Amino acid sequence: MVFTQNLQEKIEQGQGAAGRTLDRLPKFAQESLAKLLGYPYQYPQLDSFTKCLMAAQLKQGKVGFIGESVERSRKAFESQMQSIIHKPTHVQFVEDIRLPLQSGSIYARHYHPAPGKKLPMIVFYHGGGFVVGSVDTHDEVCRLIAMHAKAQVLSIDYPLAPEVGPKALIQSCEDALAWVYQNRRQFKILKNRIAVAGDSAGGNISAVISQRAVNTSYAPSAQFLIYPAVDFKSRHPSFFAYKDGLVLTGQDIDYVTDYYVTRHKMELDDPIISPINGQLKKVAPAFIVTAGHDVLHDEGKIYAYKLRQEGVKAHYHEYEDQTHGFINLTPISRKAKKNLIEMCKEFRKFWDKY
Repeated sequence: MVFTQNLQEKIEQGQGAAGRTLDRLPKFAQESLAKLLGYPYQYPQLDSFTKCLMAAQLKQGKVGFIGESVERSRKAFESQMQSIIHKPTHVQFVEDIRLPLQSGSIYARHYHPAPGKKLPMIVFYHGGGFVVGSVDTHDEVCRLIAMHAKAQVLSIDYPLAPEVGPKALIQSCEDALAWVYQNRRQFKILKNRIAVAGDSAGGNISAVISQRAVNTSYAPSAQFLIYPAVDFKSRHPSFFAYKDGLVLTGQDIDYVTDYYVTRHKMELDDPIISPINGQLKKVAPAFIVTAGHDVLHDEGKIYAYKLRQEGVKAHYHEYEDQTHGFINLTPISRKAKKNLIEMCKEFRKFWDKY
């Protein structure tokens, strides 16, 4: 009982060490702790480790990750990710660079697991609802992708909403992809081997750019979409089933819609916002991953089917017991880490095939 109370206090303080201790407990102990913490939601299939984390957050009064104060939301996400970092996965070469784009200069972080060797390149756009997140919040994610997809990764520090609207944000991200293509020799990128990737909002950006880049010289050769947001207009069953008590809430979606779409006077069904409504023919082969307990689950699954209907090669995989954001939990969850490593290896096989 004393152990449980200590652990509970540490988890509530958001300490990474507590998360790793919790991760080592047997499932029945995790389930008991979630009950003890008073987790009120009935998600029997949800990973018990995640259930404990969500219960601890709720006990602290933390709901969702985007709120009325954009600045506070950004700081909270950065410090949350900072608090769980343990030992970053070693990548031989990591460097911050500046991309002098037509749409304005932005920063990016370059990861190369085998400097000097010609490797494919994955241009990565981080998640965070277009409002929060940075190359720092997704540093460990990119390290794992570089090591296990056996590819270079360029993580793009794109401008965020609401300061910047969808047109400028997407233009900046598309320019970054074009810039990588123009500099493919300097990066020693294998011929025709540039992919786009991203989680959540980053999955949306990757999908939008893949559509816009069709028939251009810099069109990506594959897209790796991790629980992507692709449909702002519709409310699918998964939205109503999982809008409370998890990482991404229905309220978060409302805030994101306001900051990214409404304030910039865009339509919810515009393909630059909702790529599910875009021109899907001839887009790059897509490897799509969803989490079973996620408001965005259904739209990701539907998008995979729509791509196939248009003759696009699409691989779809669902992690049923996971929730939105699980790839950010790799420093404290062995299951999340195992899942991300598996996704990276499978994506690489898929990419090699097409």
